[in-house]
Amino acid sequence: MRIASLGSGSRGNATLVQHEETTLLIDNGFSLKQFTRRLDRFEIDPASIDAVLLTHEHGDHSGGIERLCNNHEIPLWTAVGTARAALAPEFKYHRLVAGQSVTIGGIEVFPVTVPHDASEPLQFIFHQLDNGKRLGILTDTGHVTRHIIESFSCLDALLLEFNYDPEMLETGPYPELLKQRVGGNLGHLSNLQSIDLLRQIDTARLSCLIAAHISEKNNMPVIVDQLIRELDGVPAPVLASQNEGFDWISI
Repeated sequence: MRIASLGSGSRGNATLVQHEETTLLIDNGFSLKQFTRRLDRFEIDPASIDAVLLTHEHGDHSGGIERLCNNHEIPLWTAVGTARAALAPEFKYHRLVAGQSVTIGGIEVFPVTVPHDASEPLQFIFHQLDNGKRLGILTDTGHVTRHIIESFSCLDALLLEFNYDPEMLETGPYPELLKQRVGGNLGHLSNLQSIDLLRQIDTARLSCLIAAHISEKNNMPVIVDQLIRELDGVPAPVLASQNEGFDWISI
């Protein structure tokens, strides 16, 4: 199993998870033209994507979903609440339910409910069926719950949100209401919250850590990198960027 990103941040998100002949896309907040341009470097035909998984309805994750799926006849999987908020009423999709696994090709997908200001937000754990490797994706989460700690323990790889530095958010350019939203219990994970999560989950198997959804206005990659490197028993991070995402990483 391997993972790559077409871009990660408030201006658009799209992540690829692949195992042998199965290719999954998690979210697409890019226009079809921009998505296709970003995908070109991975030498993947959009029509070869087996499924799109949509985490929630916010535009930086869902903005390019319908057109991509319609143009290339890609099946979409998402929660009912997300579908109602993000998709046209006539759009056909497959239903995801938190806590109920689905298998797509050689990958088992386990949806995890998270606290976020969206209709029915989900994040995912991917299980490689032939050798047991487990990859987690956790972004767009306002605070860490016991369920999250239990679900994201004992992973081989984790893509984790490090959205904002609390001091930078407080003194930054966002309007006060937006600051409260981002930093609230249904907003995003701060650097400190994500570091605390890494301290609480079982990381004994963790060989790959990707720091993602790093705010361009309220955070700095160098801060994230330094905080993670101070932790014991956690691998040095890969830092996902808005413009480039990151290239394939094998799990």
